[in-house]
Amino acid sequence: MSSGRLEKLAAEALEELSGAGGIEAALQVKTKFLGRKGEVASLLKELGSLAPEERKKAGEAINAVKVSLEEAFDARIASIEAAGRAEKLKSERVDVTLPGRSIRPGRIHPVTQVMEEIEEIFSGLGFDVAEGPEVELDYYNFEALNLPKDHPARDMQDTFYVSDEVLLRTHTSPVQIRVMEKERPPLRVIAPGTVYRRDSDITHTPMFHQVEGFMVDKGVTFSNLKGVLTHFLHSLFGDKTDIRFRASFFPFTEPSAEVDIRCVMCSGAGCRVCKGSGWLEILGAGMIRPEVFKAVKYDPEEFTGFAFGLGIERIAMLKYGIDDIRMFFENDLRFLRQF
Repeated sequence: MSSGRLEKLAAEALEELSGAGGIEAALQVKTKFLGRKGEVASLLKELGSLAPEERKKAGEAINAVKVSLEEAFDARIASIEAAGRAEKLKSERVDVTLPGRSIRPGRIHPVTQVMEEIEEIFSGLGFDVAEGPEVELDYYNFEALNLPKDHPARDMQDTFYVSDEVLLRTHTSPVQIRVMEKERPPLRVIAPGTVYRRDSDITHTPMFHQVEGFMVDKGVTFSNLKGVLTHFLHSLFGDKTDIRFRASFFPFTEPSAEVDIRCVMCSGAGCRVCKGSGWLEILGAGMIRPEVFKAVKYDPEEFTGFAFGLGIERIAMLKYGIDDIRMFFENDLRFLRQF
């Protein structure tokens, strides 16, 4: 077996190995030359036909070529693997000198902020917070609150009816009835929540939020009502805010009043928001009628109380100087990030 044949075989193997573009191709070349049925294995099988002296020299020469090729193949495969890792690292490279991406913190919706502030003020006055179903019975939403069958609030244009006796509540006052049915005075309760009415423009939406509250005990008077609401409005809009009570009418309270504050936009000078009057209607209130007490089996001769209700979005609009209620529900981050 000539040395020229071995050199030719080694050169051929190295040439094919250098042309291998990937690990799989390199392994195929390695199998071709160093596998169990490869070129080097074929040479080893020919040793049996040689004389003893030639066999020893040929065997040593073949083993030397085999070792040399194994080292070359291992080095080539390692080189291909390193190049692959380098390319992957390059494609996934992170420039640590670039500024990091800041994560914007979330914000509480302005309507929720105002609702939480209102709850905090009344909680400081000893009021509990109660909740009730948004899908309500006609009885709790109207009848128990002394709203007769022919009252305009029952009109299909104002109320979302599910059936003749089931509707989406138009206010949170039903919670007051449910609480009074289960508990006895003294009671101080506010009921914040979502309500629904068939109305939509720049100052009204079909879905909005209200806080309605009541206080029932022996000897509760209109003076108590004025004191609680004055404290509430001064806490919300400032101690220097002017407040006035105007006589009004609600089916479930008597006497009833609309409560106004001096316009926060023009300080009473007169503007588009207050329609030139210098005052803004802020909430409705009054002394609970005996008919309501009778519906919950309270003795109106023993107990008296007052109730009030206000719209959260309207409070938020006045507090933050917003003139379109629909902005609260458009989910515009440019608007919401201001609060």
